[in-house]
Amino acid sequence: MARRTDDVNRDRDRDRSFPLPARLAISWLTNALVLAVVAAALGGVHVKDAGSLLEAAAVFGVLNTVLKPLLRFVTLPLAIVSFGIAWFLVSLLMIALTAAIVAGFSVHGFSTLIEATLVVWLVNLVLDLTPGPWQITGKRRRRRQRAEST
Repeated sequence: MARRTDDVNRDRDRDRSFPLPARLAISWLTNALVLAVVAAALGGVHVKDAGSLLEAAAVFGVLNTVLKPLLRFVTLPLAIVSFGIAWFLVSLLMIALTAAIVAGFSVHGFSTLIEATLVVWLVNLVLDLTPGPWQITGKRRRRRQRAEST
């Protein structure tokens, strides 16, 4: 039991080493990286300038933090029936809303929106598997903590 207490204390100390503003900044920059990869990979996704990219990253982060969990909860029965396709559409909606809100970020065409959602998923998968500063935020931090405690 003492070992478990030591793990909890170590995790608490590690969390204190990265204050909330630093975690938010890293999350924001990670979202900017993901959206930059999407824009570079897909011809139908356009970013006006670096300011628009950072604005889109902030909007995308807020939507994914606030709206996406609510929509995932509401669409849970549909996700079960559709084998998760409903949640793919929720992720697609986050990108579409970001493009609608941010004037300098645009996604042209529904097929490009689908491709952008797939690229976001793929980049996030790579980030989940790659050590780096993005590991101290959100789900990635919790996954790392669970892996280290086992």
